[in-house]
This record gives sequence, structure tokens and C-alpha cells, in this order.
Amino acid sequence: MKKYKCTVCGWIYDPEIGDPDNGIEPGTPFEDLPEDFVCPLCGEGKEVFEVID
Repeated sequence: MKKYKCTVCGWIYDPEIGDPDNGIEPGTPFEDLPEDFVCPLCGEGKEVFEVID
């Protein structure tokens, strides 16, 4: 699964880890995150994330 990086603060969403502190289970692909998902560090929305290798 691809990882996604917040272009504002640099936080990385790793689908294998998820975001358990915010209710996102491990194994959740970025595409399946809720539309109202925000970066846990800076609060920006999904639209500021980009795929990283």
C-alpha cells in the first residue's frame, strides 16, 4: 500500500499503521479514509496529501 505525505507539515500516513489515535484502523488505504479526515498534526484535509515512494 502506498504512503501519503502531508505537504504542509510532512506527517506521513502509512496504511499499514493507520491512525489508531483517531479511529483509523491499521490496513486502511488512504482512499478509504473518511472525506473529513484531517492531518493529526496540522489539521489540513486529504487534498494536501501526496503519494510518496
